[in-house]
Parts: sequence; C-alpha cells; structure tokens
Amino acid sequence: MTDAYPDNTTRRFITASVMAATVMNSLDSTIANVALPHMRGSVSASPDQITWVLTSYIVAAAIMTPLTGWLAGRFGRKRLMQISIIGFTIASGLCGIATNLSELVGFRLLQGIFGAALVPMSQAILLDINPPERHGPAMAIWGMGAILGPIIGPALGGWLTDNFTWRWVFYINLPVGVLAFFGLTLFLGETKNATRIRLDAFGFAMLALGIGSLQLMLDRGQQLDWFSSTEIVVECALSVLFFYLFVVHTLTAKNPFIDLALFKDRNFLFGSLFGFFLGVLIFAVLALLPPMLEELMGYPVMLTGLVTAPRGMGTMISMILVGQLIKRVDARILIGAGMVLVAWSTYMMAGFSLDMDESLVVHSGFIQGLGTGLIFVPLSTIAFATLAPKYRNEGTAMFTLIRNIGSSIGISVLQAMTIRNAATVHSRLVETVRPDNPNVAKAMPGLDFSSLEGLLKINDEITRQASMVSYIDAFYALFVVIILISPLILLMRPPRKQAGEQPVMHMD
Repeated sequence: MTDAYPDNTTRRFITASVMAATVMNSLDSTIANVALPHMRGSVSASPDQITWVLTSYIVAAAIMTPLTGWLAGRFGRKRLMQISIIGFTIASGLCGIATNLSELVGFRLLQGIFGAALVPMSQAILLDINPPERHGPAMAIWGMGAILGPIIGPALGGWLTDNFTWRWVFYINLPVGVLAFFGLTLFLGETKNATRIRLDAFGFAMLALGIGSLQLMLDRGQQLDWFSSTEIVVECALSVLFFYLFVVHTLTAKNPFIDLALFKDRNFLFGSLFGFFLGVLIFAVLALLPPMLEELMGYPVMLTGLVTAPRGMGTMISMILVGQLIKRVDARILIGAGMVLVAWSTYMMAGFSLDMDESLVVHSGFIQGLGTGLIFVPLSTIAFATLAPKYRNEGTAMFTLIRNIGSSIGISVLQAMTIRNAATVHSRLVETVRPDNPNVAKAMPGLDFSSLEGLLKINDEITRQASMVSYIDAFYALFVVIILISPLILLMRPPRKQAGEQPVMHMD
C-alpha cells in the first residue's frame, strides 16, 4: 500500500471509466419510464403488470445498496465494480431481447442487483484517488453523473423509443458498460483492507426486508389506493416490523451490519438527512412535471423532453462552477445559495397555469437546476469531510440509500397528494358550474347542459382545472419544505485544516 495518489493521466482515465458506469446506472432509473406503453404491446402486459418493470429494478437496487460497503471491504472495490459493470451490462442486453413480461421483470431485477454498487462505489473511488483539496471538483464530476442521468433519462428514452424501439433504452448500455469495464481494469488499483469484518447476516436481512417492503408499498400504493388495499397494509406492517428488529439488533449486537460510528460524525449525519430531503425535492419535481405537461397541456413526449432539458443544463453549469468555488467558499454558504435558488424556482412553479407558454417551465427548470448543483456538490463534499476514510465504503452506500429512500417517499407522497387534491377541487368546482352562472356562460358560450356531449365537455375542463390546482399546491408544498429544512445547514461544520496533515490512500 502506498500513500501516493495516481498521476494526472491515470486519474483522468479512472474518472472517465467510473463516470461512464455511474451515468449508465443513473440513466436506467428513469429512461425506461416513457417506454412502458410500447413495452406493454410487445410483452402482452396490462397497465398494472407493466409497472413491475420499474418496481423490480427499484426494489432490487434499494435492497442491495446497503450491502455494497461490506462487499467492497470483503472482496475489494475494484473487483466489486468489475463484477457490477459486467452483470449490469449483460442484464441490460437480456432486457433488450426479452420476449415476455416474466423475462423482462427478471432481467430488471438483475439490473438492480448488479447496479446497486455503481453509484456509491464511484463516489468512494473519486474521493480516494483525489487529494482532499480536489474533493470539491471530484464531487462536481460525480454529481453530474448521479443527478443528470435521471434528469435526461426521460428525454433520451423518448427519443430512442420514437426513432428506434423501446429495446434501445437497454441496448444503449452495452458499449458504455464495455468501455467502463476495460477502463477500470486497466487503470484502477485494487483496494486493500487490514481487517475483514464478518457479515452480520441477520442485520442485513432485517434491513433488506424492511427496505424491500417499504419500497413495494411506496411504488404500488397509489395504484392500489393505499391503505384500502390489503397488500399495502401488509407491506406497511412488515416494513415497520423489520425496521424495528433491525434497530434493536443494531443497538445490541457486537458487530452490527451498519457501524453506528458513521452517524457519530455530525457532518455525515446531517448531510445524510439533508440528502434525504434533496431526494424529495429533485425527484418529486421530475415525477410531477412530465404528466402535467403531457396530460394537461398536450405536450408531446419530445417537446416535454426539450422544455425540461434546461434543468439539466443549469445543473451542469452550476456543478462546474461550484467545483472551483468550493475551494474558496464555505460549503454551507454554497448550499444556502442553492436553497435560495431552488426555493425561488418552486415558488415560480406554484404560479403555473393552463394559459402559460413554455417559457415559465424553461426558466423555473433552469433556475432549479442551478440550485440543485449548488446544493449537491458541497453537500456530497461536506458529508464526508470529517468522516474517517475507513468508513468511506459504508458511508457512500448509506448516503446513496438515504437519498434514494427520500426520493421514493417524496414521489409517492406528492403523487398521492396531487390525485386526492384534484378530486377535492373537482367536487368544489362542480358546485359552481350551473346554467345560471354568468362566468360559465362567458367561458364556454353555447354550452348545452341538457346534452351528454355538453356535460362531458364541461366535466373534462373541470377535471383539467382541478388537476392544475393540485399540481400548483404540490409545488407550493415543496417550497414550504425547502424553507423548513434550510436551518439544517447551520448544524454542519466545515472541515478543519491541520498543518502537516498527510492524506491516507487506499489505492495500489
């Protein structure tokens, strides 16, 4: 083992290979969403059945993510990345040639299992191959892959599906996976560990079952009308039970699956908590905007992708800038500035209307992208600034897991809120729609209340207006959440620089 960092050329090749794997994985969390209607016809699945293509991937990745820290320590980070890339790439190809729903869901499970390690391990590798003064720029590069993938996924998936077939949303991973594998094989040194900790199988099993039950409940809750469904009630009860057993076991076991020393580090604790809410903010908006634009405003898939693309551009610009600024500016100030921009953008989104043009969507998305980059990079840097390097594998896995759980909860809560709120607003609007209401006559002249066609026409418009109100309320709720969590910034502290401190490396 040596204390020397890789030379600049080797570092660039490692970074490019790692980021190829990260982008490949993060894209797959959203790229398949827009292709679901096309998949249904090919595999003869119902709308209820085809959602398992998404659910299987998400649940498998969520269950395997906390195990990646132990696997990296036990078998080595390079070997884990190689196996993960090979497995993910092969599973992607198998998804592309799947002929029925069972095959497609099974291969998506494999994608989730093998892909779980790619994002957290790529973060750990970039932290290890760069000296502390370069951690900011390194996290800016990593953040581009981790955040931009889900943002551009729907647009890329729509383009591939429209111009080729849905199978290309999986085939696109093949060349990327091959390049990432050979790049890491040639340039990345293996990690060494002084001790090999025995796996706490019971602790992992309880955590995995708890996460799996929670993820199933969140993914299928809206579809099954939440707690009116026996399945959702059972999944909720199992999730609570398994998490309870996991917490009790962790607090009493000699060598628990998750080392509690991780959360004794104040920056990591509050950074992870902040990351949870960041997952809510980023991915909830990404889940709400496309259906709003396509269903209420009649945007085709490609136009939806175009008007939401500036969000990714803003994120990329701010991540490039913040990678340099973080060397000179307190990370907490950058996070605070990002929160201001994200709050401003969600406040703008709370002003959406059915009469607006695409400019408001573009401007608010670009501002939110700028804010997201300002938050994500300093947060990823400060969360690990004071954490001991020996906890890096486990820490990056938990950091990713907590953010992903936040995104799942945020999407489910916001979607449920918009659907239920739309029904409430619809019932209130119906009360005022009468033949003697002059506003109705002005808005829809010649409307015949005695004909079925007229009633269907007015009901469609009421539904459209009520849905828009529910989206506006959801965006305003996100604005309030941002205001409430902003004080968490004050609980984190910048790393103290010690004279003569030498970096500790884990790379051969």
